[in-house]
Amino acid sequence: RSSPDVFESRMEKRSEVKKQPVGHSKQGEFIRCMEEKARQIFFAEGLGSKTSKGGFTKDKTLDSILNVEMVKEKSAEEITQIWNQYFSAKDTVYAVIPADKFDLMWKRAQNCPSFLYALPRKEGYEFFVGQWSGTELHFTSLINVQTQGENAPSQLVLYHYPDLQKEKGIVLMTAEMDSKFLVVQDAQCLANQVQLFYATDRSETYALVETFNHRSNEFKYMSVIAELEQSGLGREPRPGQASDKS
Repeated sequence: RSSPDVFESRMEKRSEVKKQPVGHSKQGEFIRCMEEKARQIFFAEGLGSKTSKGGFTKDKTLDSILNVEMVKEKSAEEITQIWNQYFSAKDTVYAVIPADKFDLMWKRAQNCPSFLYALPRKEGYEFFVGQWSGTELHFTSLINVQTQGENAPSQLVLYHYPDLQKEKGIVLMTAEMDSKFLVVQDAQCLANQVQLFYATDRSETYALVETFNHRSNEFKYMSVIAELEQSGLGREPRPGQASDKS
C-alpha cells in the first residue's frame, strides 16, 4: 500500500515467470550457451576438408576437426573430456587411445595391414575386411571384396590422429561410415575388434592377424568368431563409445 508502483512492478515480473515454459531456466540457457561457445572455440570440423568418392573425407586432418593450438595448453585429461563431450552428441564412433597402446597397434599394422573381422548379426556373422592406409583404417564387407576386388568401396573409415601423442600421451580417433550399410553400433563393434586383435597381450589372439597376412592358406575364419565369443564382442553390439577411450 505504501509503494503501489513497486508492487505493480513485482507483479508484472511474477507474471512473466509464470508464462515461461516448464523447465525454463536462465542458468540452463547460460550452460547451453557456454557449451556452444566452447564447441566453437575448440572445434572446426569440416573446414578445408574435401569429400572423396563415397562421401568420406579425403585427407581428414586433426586440424580440420580440432583447434590443435588451442588445446596444447590443456592436459591429456582435459583434452580427453573435450573430445568425448563433443563427439558424444554425434552419431559416430570415437575414442582416446593411450599412446603406448597405439604404438603397439601401429607397429603391428605395419607388419600386418589387413584382417578379417566378424560383425554379429541376428543370424550368424557378416565378415568385413579391414585395411590400414597410413593411420586410416578402411573397412568393407567381404562380399564387396569378392565381387569388386580392389574397387570395393569403403563402408567405414577409422581416423587415428597421433598429433598429440608425444606431448600428451594420447591418440585421438573418430570415424565416418556409410549409413546405408552400417549403424553406429556396427562401427563401434568393428572399432573394438581392432583393439582386441591389434592391441592384445595374448599372443594367440594376435597370431590370427599374422596368419591372415602371412599364411592365408592356414587361416580359419571360425577362429575369429571363437575369439569374439570369448571376449564378449560376439554378442550383438550395443550403442556407446569405442573401448579404451581413457
